[in-house]
Amino acid sequence: MRNAWLSFAVALAVGVAQLAAGAEEPAPTGYTDTPLLPGSRWRVHDGDRPHPQVVAPGTFSSDEQPGKPPSDAIVLFDGKTLDAWQTEKGGPARWKVENGYMEVLAGSGDIFTKKKFSDYQLHVEFREPAPAAGHSQERGNSGVFLAGLYEVQVLDGYDNITYADGQVSALYGQAPPLVNAARPPGHWQTYDIIFTTPRFTGGKLSKPGYVTVLLNGVLTQNHKELLGPTVHHALPTWVAHDPDMPVKLQDHSMPVRFRNIWIRPLPQNTN
Repeated sequence: MRNAWLSFAVALAVGVAQLAAGAEEPAPTGYTDTPLLPGSRWRVHDGDRPHPQVVAPGTFSSDEQPGKPPSDAIVLFDGKTLDAWQTEKGGPARWKVENGYMEVLAGSGDIFTKKKFSDYQLHVEFREPAPAAGHSQERGNSGVFLAGLYEVQVLDGYDNITYADGQVSALYGQAPPLVNAARPPGHWQTYDIIFTTPRFTGGKLSKPGYVTVLLNGVLTQNHKELLGPTVHHALPTWVAHDPDMPVKLQDHSMPVRFRNIWIRPLPQNTN
């Protein structure tokens, strides 16, 4: 892999040097005689179609070390401060921060991002308390709330039986995960979540919201349609809200840890 990157770097340097020396640019690629794609102004293999932004990918995390976020990500927690977070009423977040992670401080309340987002890719890493204590919902309970309203459950799901729509990576009270991909307590686990926020017109739902979840790299929610904001022991009912809303982490009075939290807002695809 290192040799491949070295070859790429050399080829790139040669190309830049040739351009600087007045060498002709390569002929454009693509076609102008192909049919238009349905609902698009671009043709099949259109050479004039805009190219995607170049993004340097991040690196994978381990138990010992969090990975690096992609180059276009907004870092929500870097392991040092809670400057990106606040309480529901706008006060400073009071969870414990040490050794590169934040830990729920029981009774201090949920924390919310100061910035608001609509559609996004969200990366969250969490660690369940070890040794495990309690059972069912009383074992490492917390939650990641998309738009501050729709919960992806955080729970110790390793050798811990609970109701299916309340286990780790469930859309709480709505959809059990496709599989249980939990790691043992004491190990860092990863959520990669794709969220499309619901839209409202005139106070009524006009476009549903969707959630895709990967737990530890395993797909557990596949573009699942939301039924409404998360509630306990009841059916959800829709409450209209703005497209841009904060991310919330839940204080469920258990010392769950979080680290390496970042987000990538997803623009509407106009290409």
